[in-house]
Amino acid sequence: MGHSLLHAGLIDYVMIAIYFVVVLGIGFLLKNKMKTGDDFFLSGRSIPSWITSLAFLSANLGALEVLGMAANGAEYGLLTTHFYWIGAIPAMLFLGLYMMPFYYASKVRSVPEYLKFRFNEATRAVNAISFAVMTVLVYGISLYSMALIFQVLIGWSFNTSILISAVVVLIYVALGGLTSSIYTEVIQFFLIWLGLFLIPVFGLHELGGWQAMMDRLPEAFGHMWSNLGHSSDNAMGISWLGVVLGLGFVLSFGYWTTDFLVVQRAFAARDMRSAQNTPIYASFFKMVVPFLVIIPGLIAAVLYPKIGHPGGPSYNLALPLLIQRYFPPGLMGLGLTAMLASFMSGMAGNVTAFTTIWTYDIYQAYFKKDAPDRHYVRVGRWTVVIGILISIGTAYIAADFPSVMDYMQTLFSFFNAPLFATFLLGMFWKRATPWGGFWGLISGTVGAFLLYYLIPADYFASAQAGNFWRAWWAWVIAAAVTVLVSFVTKPKDEAELKGLVYGFLQLPSYRGERWYKRPGVMAVVVLVILIGLNIVFL
Repeated sequence: MGHSLLHAGLIDYVMIAIYFVVVLGIGFLLKNKMKTGDDFFLSGRSIPSWITSLAFLSANLGALEVLGMAANGAEYGLLTTHFYWIGAIPAMLFLGLYMMPFYYASKVRSVPEYLKFRFNEATRAVNAISFAVMTVLVYGISLYSMALIFQVLIGWSFNTSILISAVVVLIYVALGGLTSSIYTEVIQFFLIWLGLFLIPVFGLHELGGWQAMMDRLPEAFGHMWSNLGHSSDNAMGISWLGVVLGLGFVLSFGYWTTDFLVVQRAFAARDMRSAQNTPIYASFFKMVVPFLVIIPGLIAAVLYPKIGHPGGPSYNLALPLLIQRYFPPGLMGLGLTAMLASFMSGMAGNVTAFTTIWTYDIYQAYFKKDAPDRHYVRVGRWTVVIGILISIGTAYIAADFPSVMDYMQTLFSFFNAPLFATFLLGMFWKRATPWGGFWGLISGTVGAFLLYYLIPADYFASAQAGNFWRAWWAWVIAAAVTVLVSFVTKPKDEAELKGLVYGFLQLPSYRGERWYKRPGVMAVVVLVILIGLNIVFL
């Protein structure tokens, strides 16, 4: 590593052990309540919206978020905030206001199942298989990041760290299913915020405040929009158009509205209003996350000037180095537990989503259609085991990428970007036909792979610029093919589209509710705050 790092003491191990006992205890307590498939995979659709909102956010506060965004902060500065503000909030509001009513009213158990009802079985199969492949590749990121933390801060070997991380996630998801995941994610939410909140506070205090820190960083690191006029004006090598189209529209909407990992949390809500409010409430917290993860990246860039350069530590170590610097024994246990909580919530989110899709959309659809419910819960538990075993292998693939964030966005540009085109046309254009959806999805995914392999990496100024533009063109290809094929193939009858397409669904009215319970009102409040933040950090 090139650094002599302090290793954790006895009190830190005790804190970590207490956390593991609590998390595994939740799994054991919920084990006997998991009687039906709906209980295991969708928490019996019974969870209140404040809990699903925290879990919705926590499932996304995984390894990638915490380690990768701090790394990006050290590499690109405040530009990284786009991943949160334009790259998440508008899509989260759109999911709550417009897409969740379709998902929830149609009582689908997964995103591919919606595609089956709206288009056909073939479209569902393509999405289920591509999602399963992507999820297993993403699993590896969480395991790799967890192992990196154990290795750096505790001194365990990389292989030991990967095995221990895998076993703990395996036990608590296999026992309690989605409910176990959601309740532990709420505990993890508070742990992550408490553990990470102290780092920017200590760091800014050491550097003498915000302005003193900015004075020691490149000028471009302090702005979000003003240096996006041309791709040569900033470290990310991208213009405002690439950020708006590639990240703000395609990658963001593709992830937040169709990625079953996050959408599944809202499926578990107790009623339509709770399901709609889940992503909208979560967006309030999401706006604050950059202060927890990107500011530490900026602090690390000042304190470790060689970070990311030959002979210096990797960008991925920005946060671990700060934990080691600021947290004495005892507090280091809190910092470590917060990191572990974030990795395990991301990992568990992936595992529960993968398990549901494999069991319902692949196994039940193509191998065993009419087995009793108990059988599917058993298959679900075995799927957790197999998924985690595969992810141990993919952790080593993630280790080969210079930044986990680049790896993740590359995967999203392959799978989520074309899927979003299929969804958008399917939900808002009744003329989109079953085979239009199928060929659009296939061609968009194939197009993204071809763009990746045919255009050399150095054609773009940075890996992220390549990801943003590839995502945009994959979306364009998928949308164009869907439209063209739809004009020459037969659409579904209007009767079959009830509850699945805009205009064929009675949207609920919340006129009598208090303002803070109404999705539309809360979405407007979020948008006003979002615009204000973008003006402040222009």
